[in-house]
Amino acid sequence: MDWIKTVETAIEYIEENITEDLTVGKIAAKVHTSPFYFQKGFSMLCGYTVGEYIRLRRLSLAGSELLSSDIKILDLAVKYGYDSPDSFTKAFTRFHGNTPTSIRKNNASLKSFAPLHIKLSLEGGTVMEYRIEKKRSFKVMGISKMFSYESANENIPKYWDELDIPGKAEPLMGMYGVCFDEEMAGNRFRYMIADDFFPETAAENHLEVYEIPGHTWAVFPCLGPMPRALQEVNKRIFSQWLPASQYEISEGYNIEYYSNAAHYEKGTQDPAYYTEVWIPIKEKP
Repeated sequence: MDWIKTVETAIEYIEENITEDLTVGKIAAKVHTSPFYFQKGFSMLCGYTVGEYIRLRRLSLAGSELLSSDIKILDLAVKYGYDSPDSFTKAFTRFHGNTPTSIRKNNASLKSFAPLHIKLSLEGGTVMEYRIEKKRSFKVMGISKMFSYESANENIPKYWDELDIPGKAEPLMGMYGVCFDEEMAGNRFRYMIADDFFPETAAENHLEVYEIPGHTWAVFPCLGPMPRALQEVNKRIFSQWLPASQYEISEGYNIEYYSNAAHYEKGTQDPAYYTEVWIPIKEKP
């Protein structure tokens, strides 16, 4: 899978169906990849989530159509995916700086958001460290929750904050953040804050237990303060490593390993803080 081409194809599909019911799952199916990895790869390469990109394109097109036609504002709202004129007007005003009525009456200026075009640019020949590991199936224990792809970037850190409450005894250290998207379809996935499995601890604390199937993994080490260091590694995986490597993503799993913050002087903000990203892979055909 060529991630640059995958995102280009997805953008073309979005543009051709911009007024249709577009979801991450539906778009990912068109480019034959996991919704989780599609959303992640799209945001790493484009700087926007899929939902943000669709919303900005729709508001840009709605502004142009508002001035170039006599379409009713209610019909414009429905056409571009809004449930009510009020919600459309609020979103439109935030984007363009004026209400639809004001722009139509006063011919006020509009803002434009053009379609994205992915360009492959040559960057410095930086070295990216990784290793390939074959792992047998292994169990983890923890707590999990379902997240939508659109809000995951915002809500998963909050989920971690709920776990880390000062003075509250917790049975989990949070060694792993595991994304499960086994079906590779739909618009939601399960995220687990997990540790290595110990039967007694799991039973005593009523923790969920999950067995991760055996896979070949690409493991990317990461050093530096969180979350910036980890975000940079993820960006380079999708923009540099995957397009250039002989591998593609094989399954809908993603694992982030976190070392014990107590072992570092500045915790997760320490320059030497160590994490890893694990991606299940297979050789490209």
